[in-house]
Amino acid sequence: MKLIIGKKLGMTQVYDEKGNMLPVTLVEAGPCVVTDVKNKEKDGYDAVQIGFSKIKEGKEKKPQKNKPYRHLREVKGKFDASLKDEFFADIFSPGDLVKIRGISKGKGFSGVMKRHNFSGAGTSSHGTKHNDRKGGSIGSMFPQKVKKGKKMAGRMGSERVTVKNLKIMSVDKEKNVVAIGGALPGKNGGILTIEKI
Repeated sequence: MKLIIGKKLGMTQVYDEKGNMLPVTLVEAGPCVVTDVKNKEKDGYDAVQIGFSKIKEGKEKKPQKNKPYRHLREVKGKFDASLKDEFFADIFSPGDLVKIRGISKGKGFSGVMKRHNFSGAGTSSHGTKHNDRKGGSIGSMFPQKVKKGKKMAGRMGSERVTVKNLKIMSVDKEKNVVAIGGALPGKNGGILTIEKI
């Protein structure tokens, strides 16, 4: 299991051997440290906890004294012995396929057409007034309540998103920056988990 936590820096573009322009996202990946290892004998499951973005000495709060990192992520799976010390972006190499987890951008309160891809209620013919973007009926005589999970207007975005099968285009070992093909979830400065498939 190869996994690292990173910070999204923004998007740019690179060119392949044929001269085609490819969009990439730059991620500051690491340095990360294994802060805890859990196993079946002691904890009931196998997992690795990784820390990213160390807090300066004296700036940490009381619960952070033992693990002075701003971001901690626990991933289920067997512990890779090669990750015992501090590890960097060079655990990946160009051509590796990865899956990225992150929190998507928040889009605020959205209607049913934007949030759930509804086509709108009714027709746009004569007699229809102020009804183009409404959600339509939400219930009937039975059970005389709105069912749980009903697709309605509400807050959109700010959800955990996983994007699979993205390709690592390049790795800058000195600056700890990885260029990943395509768009990644979240805003610039957001925290991402990068895991090799």
